[in-house]
Amino acid sequence: MCGIIGYTGERSAGPLIMEALRRLEYRGYDSTGLALFDHGSSFFVARAAGKIDQLASRVEGRLPAAAAGIGHTRWATHGAATDANAHPHLDPSGRVAIVHNGIVENYEELRTALLARGRHFASDTDTEVLAHLIADALEAGRDLPAAVRDAVARTTGAYALVAIDRDEPGRLVAVRVGNAGGIVVGRGEREHFVASDLAALLPHTREVAFLEPGELADVRAAAASFCTLAGEPLDRPFEAQTLDPIAAVRGRYKHFMLKEIWEQPDGLLDAVRGRYLLAPAHVALEGFPFDAERVRQFTRVVLIGMGTSWHAAMVGRHYIERLARIPAEVDNAAEFGYRRAILDEHTLVISVSQSGETVDLLAAMEVARRAGCAQLTVCNTPGAQTTRVADGTIYMRMGPEIAVASTKCFTGAMVALHAIALHLGRARGTLDPAEAEAQVAGALHLPAAVGEALLLAPAIEQLAKRYAAYENFLFLGRGLSFPLALEGALKLKEVSYLHAEGYAAGEMKHGPIALIDERMPTVALAPSDELRDKMRSNIQQLKARRGRVVAIVSAGDASLSALADDMLTLPDTDQLLVPFVAAVVMQLLAYYVALERGCDVDQPRNLAKTVTVE
Repeated sequence: MCGIIGYTGERSAGPLIMEALRRLEYRGYDSTGLALFDHGSSFFVARAAGKIDQLASRVEGRLPAAAAGIGHTRWATHGAATDANAHPHLDPSGRVAIVHNGIVENYEELRTALLARGRHFASDTDTEVLAHLIADALEAGRDLPAAVRDAVARTTGAYALVAIDRDEPGRLVAVRVGNAGGIVVGRGEREHFVASDLAALLPHTREVAFLEPGELADVRAAAASFCTLAGEPLDRPFEAQTLDPIAAVRGRYKHFMLKEIWEQPDGLLDAVRGRYLLAPAHVALEGFPFDAERVRQFTRVVLIGMGTSWHAAMVGRHYIERLARIPAEVDNAAEFGYRRAILDEHTLVISVSQSGETVDLLAAMEVARRAGCAQLTVCNTPGAQTTRVADGTIYMRMGPEIAVASTKCFTGAMVALHAIALHLGRARGTLDPAEAEAQVAGALHLPAAVGEALLLAPAIEQLAKRYAAYENFLFLGRGLSFPLALEGALKLKEVSYLHAEGYAAGEMKHGPIALIDERMPTVALAPSDELRDKMRSNIQQLKARRGRVVAIVSAGDASLSALADDMLTLPDTDQLLVPFVAAVVMQLLAYYVALERGCDVDQPRNLAKTVTVE
């Protein structure tokens, strides 16, 4: 969740950028930096590892009277938190300076090709390849917007980028590739701003325009223009924003739930970068307290959680058994202490919680502590109680979640558990290198894949209008899709007050099929995995009983089109990672049904964000 700021206008850019970096520091504080154009022959560049105070001490009394510049605060991804890896990054000639938030998935391929041409790299980041590619296009005679478009066309991934060219002072170009890495452009009096966060702009302007995926902003002091990545002009109006702090945080979204659904690509960027590493493929987990010898002593894993966290733990069980080859089980934390589980020092207990303060979970962790179990917690809240009880913490890194119905912390928990499974598998020597490579590459692609899934929102909104009048829903899934069926039903119950049940599809004939008629639609999760044909059989049984079916299928699969009443197609994703893109569909469906029914989406009746009493 790196922070980006850019300015061009008549005021001194340096102090404005430093001020904005302090407001953006929550987005990353591994390093900070800025590049200013001082109307000389080169940029003034300052970078420092650590928090912004380190940068402030370096630039004190040295900032030139520049009218344009860019700044960045970094959460380390590719490369350690060092001065050399801090942004902005420049090409070797010093012509182009850029700041970047996101992942360039094919950066190793691009870097290898550039090295073969004799290019020198000053950092270990994926970002630096973009500076080289933009400089190449500029040298070929392209202007800055065209050069940025050319560079972007050679990359894969999801990210935001702002570039400044020494030969075109006062001009900034910002681009958004995929749904990760938001960009907002602010308009002032003979000045313009670019930032990753609306809150960074409100002290200076209330007039803003948001970049959508696949769009570019060409920003000068007097004006800003917009186009697609194909160069087609766009009419992007500036909108007046309120100065109300809550509305400012919510931004252009009607509800926090919708905002947090759309924040998942950015959240997943933060969750995977610096953890999922290639060459060789492995996961580096800060906060993991057990060495390889201790890991090999674990004889089983017990995952505990409540509600959405419980469903994430169910997905985690699949990952741990498939990738680490350790027997795993999942318990509802509220029931865990009642069954007198057989636990010992060879049991690893993994607790999952957004808040880290859930009373039932803490009680279950106390049971595990008394039994001498090793404990790891997956949490989104630094310093929470679970993080003080467990031996180690793997943070979700998803940022604050305000809506009562959890969305981004579901995907955040799943990716943390996926990383833990890979880490355990490597430590135990049970993880095949080819599988490790596929899973690391798949995880690095998740921000882009989830961003693609969000593009289904208009189709899901229309679907919700057709189904919002129904009072009962069934959600079916098998294997990894079963926890998603449970989570889909829970989300619909939470925010729309409808009766919904999630079932393992194989259980349908053991009772729930009696409920099926034309008044009870079924959401059937049927991705193209080894269980798809069994799901097809379930759908046929539903249709034989006049049931309406919404099928969730994989890219390129039209085999259910003749059976299902409605169909939503997921973006292409590794089979083990389908839960991430399916989660977005479940969340959007619940949101739009609740919206259609006029429900209080962010604060559903009878619910609280964190359950701290039994």
